[in-house]
Amino acid sequence: MRNYRQAILALVVIAAPISGVWADTSLSLTGSFEPGALIIGTTAAGNTVTHDGLPVRVSDTGDLLLGLGRDATGKTTVIITSPDGESTTYNYAIESREYDIQHIDGLPPKQVTPDPDTQERIAAESTLIKAARKNDLRETLFLSGFSWPVTGRISGVFGSQRVLNGNPRSPHNGVDIAAPVGTPIYAMGDGRVVLVHEDMFYTGKSVIVDHGHGLTSVYVHMSEILVAEGTEVRKGDAIGKVGQTGRATGPHLHWGVTLFSTHLDPALVVGPMPEG
Repeated sequence: MRNYRQAILALVVIAAPISGVWADTSLSLTGSFEPGALIIGTTAAGNTVTHDGLPVRVSDTGDLLLGLGRDATGKTTVIITSPDGESTTYNYAIESREYDIQHIDGLPPKQVTPDPDTQERIAAESTLIKAARKNDLRETLFLSGFSWPVTGRISGVFGSQRVLNGNPRSPHNGVDIAAPVGTPIYAMGDGRVVLVHEDMFYTGKSVIVDHGHGLTSVYVHMSEILVAEGTEVRKGDAIGKVGQTGRATGPHLHWGVTLFSTHLDPALVVGPMPEG
């Protein structure tokens, strides 16, 4: 496990008198600028924000979220604009990161490419997941903070990838935690359950929780689901139990965190797993 950290990265105040008032385009960020990171920020209420050219939701109290995907490189840019049009640009260098890539050859084709009926099912389930991740709740439920949903042996890490018969598969977009069947799974933070599915092809019994501002967490391969869609949950509430449903080779929780369509590293979001 790498040495995860939470650090104050920037606190800059730019002030200029405009029409008798002071434009505050300050930006305070907590997180790390590395691929897979979630960065929580604040700016003055009423400011507008863009991240790499895309608009960012800002709460009435100035809270905001930024995310860096698995393959983020170079630099990332945040622009803060006050209601009076004063703007400040912040550029941050992105740290490099390496991932485990496994090449497996000689597999039967049916193990690499699903049949047409299965592909149709996978596409339909993917549409449901994408729809859940498009939510943009105004609530800042993420301010509750985050914790590990299960503790145990890490059996899969974010960003790793397999190349099957020369065909790259999608990178692993979460963390796998091995635990006995029936182990309780807890919500990583306050949120609202926006998807419950009893039998997805890849993920089996699956739950997605919305934490506001486009931040969602997913919990899959469950043996039992304990919540319903629309349920409000608090950090630490039991939402299901560890299982081996879907395409899983052993009992574990696959846990993912996404900011809209950007997959994040859950281990960076919560920090080191607590001992014991």
